Amino acid sequence: MFNEPHLRSLPGSAAAPATAMRPLRVGMIGIGTVGGGTWAVLQRNQTLIAARAGRGIEIVAVAARNLERAAAVLQDAPGVELTRDPLRVATHPEVDVLVEVAGGTGPALEWVLAAIAHGKHVVTANKALLAVHGQTVFAAAQRQGVAVAYEGAVAVSLPIIKALREGLTANRIEWVAGIINGTSNFILTRMREDGVDFAAALAEAQALGYAEADPAFDVDGVDAAHKASLLAANAFGMPVRFDQAQVEGIRTLQALDVECARQLGFRVKLLGIARRQAEGVELRVHPAFVPAQHLLAQVDGSMNAVMVKGDASGVTMYYGAGAGAEPTASAVIADLVDVARLPAGTVAAQQRVPHLGFHPHAVDEQLAVLPRAAVHTRHYLRVPVHQAPQIEAVGAWLTAQQVPVQRMELANEKTLPACGTPQVLVLTDAVRQATVDLAVHALAAHPAVAGPVVALRVEMLEG
Repeated sequence: MFNEPHLRSLPGSAAAPATAMRPLRVGMIGIGTVGGGTWAVLQRNQTLIAARAGRGIEIVAVAARNLERAAAVLQDAPGVELTRDPLRVATHPEVDVLVEVAGGTGPALEWVLAAIAHGKHVVTANKALLAVHGQTVFAAAQRQGVAVAYEGAVAVSLPIIKALREGLTANRIEWVAGIINGTSNFILTRMREDGVDFAAALAEAQALGYAEADPAFDVDGVDAAHKASLLAANAFGMPVRFDQAQVEGIRTLQALDVECARQLGFRVKLLGIARRQAEGVELRVHPAFVPAQHLLAQVDGSMNAVMVKGDASGVTMYYGAGAGAEPTASAVIADLVDVARLPAGTVAAQQRVPHLGFHPHAVDEQLAVLPRAAVHTRHYLRVPVHQAPQIEAVGAWLTAQQVPVQRMELANEKTLPACGTPQVLVLTDAVRQATVDLAVHALAAHPAVAGPVVALRVEMLEG
């Protein structure tokens, strides 16, 4: 939260080059990493941006917790008003569009709704806000005839929202899948490359600034689920259904399974997946085995990538930085340019690009998210056994449990820790999750089994 209101103006410098139209006037809440990056890119590329937008884009008011720090960031600002009161910026009479980059789902909702109520467009990089309160925000914007743009909320430097809403608009989207959390991808990359465990890789990510002191949203899959929910809404014409997403993170992933993936020709990635089926939509985030030669398997470090399968376009892929000041600023400013290009009049603005890619009357409120038990995928199972010859017993037991075994072998000596028991590695064909869950539970009680059975999904992602 910001503290008590306090307003001041900064001394000016030369304004942006004049254009035929009045500049788009921006109020910004938050001047941290993303806000500072947005200011820097706007200043550096103002002539180019104005040429593309058809008019200048100027920040005229900023709300910040620390006014001194904000003043240091905005040292070349042409008379920007500074305040500790976000609502002043959200309702400022000289502001055309609110940029909300403070984050969170509580006060941010109040600020955004206040801006909309005052007839202002909104640009935000706040995926949590839209995943949790998106329906409220979009409905309010629809009533007021203003735009809500959020390219920076999903895989920042990747123009994936624009691709779904505009570039792929002729397609029936079959699935969207990707690596949409850079922190988790960095951790998984370190676990694979150096063989370290999750805790060591997380500590390295925190030391480098990729992970927060409390990394729960990233490593438990929540951040990726926020983004996947927005992707699914744009892909399939459904409401944002974050509350129904299946969410599993990487906190319990073992280094042993990362090495077993290598033995079997796979890599482990945290995937966000939205897939249209006849009976509904799969909406899930979880670690998965991906074939080592697949394009998504090559996405390492903190990078993001999203693949989309359309019936006409086939498979397309979008790759780039998933975090950072200027990559996020790139997406925020792209949204500002879109707003600057809107024709005068709220009806015309409303018709240009719908908030979720489909006009409100066409959104399918009945499109259901499939429950976890109904999802069909391939699986990887790691079964510790007392003796290596018991591999046949494991295969026979899985077959009896209606789990179709595609491949089965023992973990090799390089994969297996020196003090470990034999490990049976199983790859299945596609099977209902409910069947696998029952089989894993039953297998744990089998006399040949020496410990907990590990199960992870396998995603082939055709194309």
